[in-house]
Amino acid sequence: MPTPKDDDDVEYERAFHRAQVELVKFQKHVIRNGQKVLLIFEGRDAAGKDGTIKRIVEHLSPRETRVVALGAPSDRDRKSWYFQRYVEHLPIAGEIVLFNRSWYNRAGVERVMRFCTEQEYDEFMQTVPTFEQLLAHCGFTILKYYLDISRKEQEKRLLRRRKDPLRQWKLSPIDAKATKHWKHYSEARNEMLSRTHGVFAPWIVVRADDKRAARLNVIRDLLSRCEFHGKNRHGELPDPDLVSLFDESHLKSGMIAD
Repeated sequence: MPTPKDDDDVEYERAFHRAQVELVKFQKHVIRNGQKVLLIFEGRDAAGKDGTIKRIVEHLSPRETRVVALGAPSDRDRKSWYFQRYVEHLPIAGEIVLFNRSWYNRAGVERVMRFCTEQEYDEFMQTVPTFEQLLAHCGFTILKYYLDISRKEQEKRLLRRRKDPLRQWKLSPIDAKATKHWKHYSEARNEMLSRTHGVFAPWIVVRADDKRAARLNVIRDLLSRCEFHGKNRHGELPDPDLVSLFDESHLKSGMIAD
């Protein structure tokens, strides 16, 4: 027999249902008005990007929703303009596209693991704000979520991946080096957030040690930032202790994991 759900589980599922109903309203508005919505999800390995994206798209129309999770660049990709392979995946009118990692690979994994040169990294950091400003000028709505977890939580999740045969598809050679390079990833993250946060494409930091709370609050935050027909003006707002626009003070206040 199934285990009875406690009151917290029941309330969580009700809250999630309400949020997903609002998401469906939002998508209908996006389709009707030909909007182009781009959601970017970044974070350390095991930060919860897959699960968060899965819950967002769960009840959305698959025809107007795409999840983009690109693999390692090919030889041709390496010879192309860096943003070129991402451009073809951008949303068209009426679409919502979610990037599970994005062009910010260059500011994170590629930077830490030295998969790019210093020159390539510097060029990216200088040009990405202009690139995103151009997209915004051309009618794209861009929201960038950084899912932040503690070192202890990352270690726990990576261990679970290694032990669970149903999760092992998530394992990669990079995972094995994630905790070893914790400090380097922190430094790369801090520079990325500081230099690429802006009004056209803001970074929204999510404290994601609690997976369920993170998923629910990301959806609430998304809904709070977008206008759409039929929006519940009395709907639940995101918890400001869990989700907030990036600010330099976060790097010293404990809002972001050291």
